[in-house]
Amino acid sequence: DLLGTLEEILPNLQKDISVWIMAKDSTFPSVHTLLDKIEAASEDPVPFNRRSANNLKSTVLYIFTSGTTGLPKAAVISHMQVLKGAAGLWAFGATAEDIVYITLPLYHSAASLLGIGGCIELGATCVLKKKFSASQFWSDCKKYNVTVIQYIGELCRYLCSQPVKEGEKNHKVRLAVGNGVRIDVWREFLDRFGAVKICEFYGATEGNICFMNHTGKIGSVGRTNFFYKLFFPFDLIKYDFQKDEPIRNKHGWCEKVKKGEAGLLISKVNAKNPFFGYAGSKRHTEKKLLCEVFKKGDLYFNTGDLMVQDHENFLYFWDRIGDTFRWKGENVATTEVADVIVMLDFIQEANVYGVSVPDHEGKAGMASLILKPNTSLDLEQMYKQVVTYLPSYACPLFLRVQEKMEMTGTFKQQKFRLVDEGFNPSTVADPLYFLDNSKKAYVLLTKEVHEMILSGKMKL
Repeated sequence: DLLGTLEEILPNLQKDISVWIMAKDSTFPSVHTLLDKIEAASEDPVPFNRRSANNLKSTVLYIFTSGTTGLPKAAVISHMQVLKGAAGLWAFGATAEDIVYITLPLYHSAASLLGIGGCIELGATCVLKKKFSASQFWSDCKKYNVTVIQYIGELCRYLCSQPVKEGEKNHKVRLAVGNGVRIDVWREFLDRFGAVKICEFYGATEGNICFMNHTGKIGSVGRTNFFYKLFFPFDLIKYDFQKDEPIRNKHGWCEKVKKGEAGLLISKVNAKNPFFGYAGSKRHTEKKLLCEVFKKGDLYFNTGDLMVQDHENFLYFWDRIGDTFRWKGENVATTEVADVIVMLDFIQEANVYGVSVPDHEGKAGMASLILKPNTSLDLEQMYKQVVTYLPSYACPLFLRVQEKMEMTGTFKQQKFRLVDEGFNPSTVADPLYFLDNSKKAYVLLTKEVHEMILSGKMKL
């Protein structure tokens, strides 16, 4: 499918970069084919002395990060990480008798390591879909007697947004394994599609820490205990959003947050729990490491994620550091704001982010909205919703109504382009609205209102 695009860059590739395609022949002399070689290859295992990688820490492949807040980076994946990922389905209770439906892109670790790897590990059957289709999803599950499905990001929301059909609970799916489902979607999914156990987990492609929710507690990514921390040491530490760095005390050490407080998730790096980093510049790898966190010589992987641990030791994803912003001296979690907005019956999806306003410290909240079919934006209800359920500093000052939400290839909301475009009605074609506190209402953001905001005549 990508050969046309590939043709443009072939002459510019470095000499040591080879390109392979899943085909028996190629019209490009410099592009290698794979299918013909697979058919001609022996079924015997590759001799040990012919293998370039012969230990668990050897690199097996590169997987690019999602790139939700910036450019993707090529994470180094070792054989050890492949084996750990492949054990995920087994850890959630899948067996060789299961039929696993994979609709996710194979360049994402959830599909390649957990999905395909898990099927190989178990000896389970894999139903591999070329592309995700919300309208065909449950039909395929019934057709192929699927018992395990995978999800990431907003995939479950897309399924819940489909028109209701008869017999939606008439399927054999028992497990849904993935990460990134929001609380409102989690509840709706269970109510609508029946007794499916949601197996939510947390883990970054390049990370050395993972949590798994085995109990089905809604909203949680998993639970920790003494024994887990013994094998996978981690902590939640205080973070300074203005300086964009962990808070250190007068002695130079980081400080742990209390239970119930949001903190930066860091995971200890050692011989048993290594971090393999990224391909290319060492700068990217070094940027993800924190040195001398609690004592001299210690080293931690910075996940870039904010978590909350409750008094029962359940862990909850709070926000990404790059997504959380500061306004009027307070930290605003984009996920919290979005969860409040999507409670409205006319909102299908909300993407919350911070935008810069001249002569104002921090960033003001802005929400990009997708409306449900055959509905309209009720500004009065929107205003009541945010002022009732959110503190004043967290209420979005700006609204943007889009017809389609821009997503990454892994079903995560794209933010950095929206941040760059800001709230200027002269450059943004979508309808924009402004929270006018003097009128206690959202009003249309015109060029005149925009100029008043920039000049300081409109109080924020």
